[in-house]
Amino acid sequence: MASTFRAFLNSPIGPKTTHFWGPVANWGFVVAGLVDMNKPPEKISGNMTSAMCVYSALFMRFAWMVQPRNYLLLACHASNETVQLYQLSRWARANRYLSSKKEESTEL
Repeated sequence: MASTFRAFLNSPIGPKTTHFWGPVANWGFVVAGLVDMNKPPEKISGNMTSAMCVYSALFMRFAWMVQPRNYLLLACHASNETVQLYQLSRWARANRYLSSKKEESTEL
């Protein structure tokens, strides 16, 4: 057990490296996005949410291509991409860029 922990501690993606602490810090974006789901969609910035989507997509690719492959960073940015795309859809519906299926059926 101690040798497994020691191996993780000294690994190239362990807690002594930025490959560990970078993703840990980035989970804050995911948490912030989850908290913002309770706020009204009028308070969502379409520009910032779009920028966060692009940012997470780029860093998902980076996490996959970097050696050693950083699965923690990939999971973090995949989660953030999901949250931000949901927020972007809320913003688009609130600004009538997207319409819900209920609205489409009543207009016909």
